[in-house]
Amino acid sequence: MILNEMVLPIIVVLAVLVGGAYSVAVMDRVIATRLGAPRAGNPWLSPLTRGAWLLVQQANVTEAPDGRAWRLAPALYLALAATGLALVPWSETLVATDLATSVVLWGSVEALATVVIFLHGWSANAPLALIGAYRYVALGLSYLLISMFVLIGVALPAESLQLTQVVMSQEGLWNVVRQPLGLPLFLVVGLGMTFWGPLNLADSTDLAGGTASEVSGPPRLVWDVARAAMLVAFSGIAASAFLGGWLGPWLSGPLWMVVKMLAVLAVLLWLGRVVPRVAPERCVTGMWVVLLPLAFVDLIWAGVAALWQ
Repeated sequence: MILNEMVLPIIVVLAVLVGGAYSVAVMDRVIATRLGAPRAGNPWLSPLTRGAWLLVQQANVTEAPDGRAWRLAPALYLALAATGLALVPWSETLVATDLATSVVLWGSVEALATVVIFLHGWSANAPLALIGAYRYVALGLSYLLISMFVLIGVALPAESLQLTQVVMSQEGLWNVVRQPLGLPLFLVVGLGMTFWGPLNLADSTDLAGGTASEVSGPPRLVWDVARAAMLVAFSGIAASAFLGGWLGPWLSGPLWMVVKMLAVLAVLLWLGRVVPRVAPERCVTGMWVVLLPLAFVDLIWAGVAALWQ
């Protein structure tokens, strides 16, 4: 019985990890086509075709890389995505890792992601990859601080750092309404953490792929899947923290989570297609001068609201 209770959440996490990464690829292609981009094959088959091509492609090797770290970094990023997804509560009882400090553990995932992304660029021993790694580190601290203020804000009404308690505290009113600044700021964190769309500065085209500029074959497939999987894990955390998680009428809790995660994913992917990429120096200025003070305002707002409850 205990073994079955452990296996089911693991199966759910793995299924969502793989299915979610595939869904990100399909949704991104569909959104791009809707916005006027040229259609490149069937959006349902193209991700599978590219994945199969990468599997049989030869992995590139640079001169004197740190081979173990270079090959390990994509797997570590994928493992961090799985860890974040394991914290997502699908219902009051269906949670892979229902820790009393799950919000803190997600913050640790964000911090470790910075280390892994830097490792991916540094270990290749290539100039463009290293520049991409340093770009991400330069921005990483601002992402972490914004996320910290926003997540403390959602923990205050729940009086808990446990995600299941954060969800249950939204039974009367979702945090997206209670704290209107929180979700938009958290979406910026998600774009930055996964270096997606306008905040793709680690693997940007001006660096010929940045940290992934020298990566090909199966390691590139793992890296691409890990980025998509992290986007899925982030969407699950956002849906739990701001959109009431499994709460909702008519549908079951897990179905509500799927609907809300897809909604967050659609917004993130749409933003990634319509918002132009920000120059690194302007991005740093915007984070510290505009978004970080707004995150502090959100925290004060949440604290005052919690006192008036």
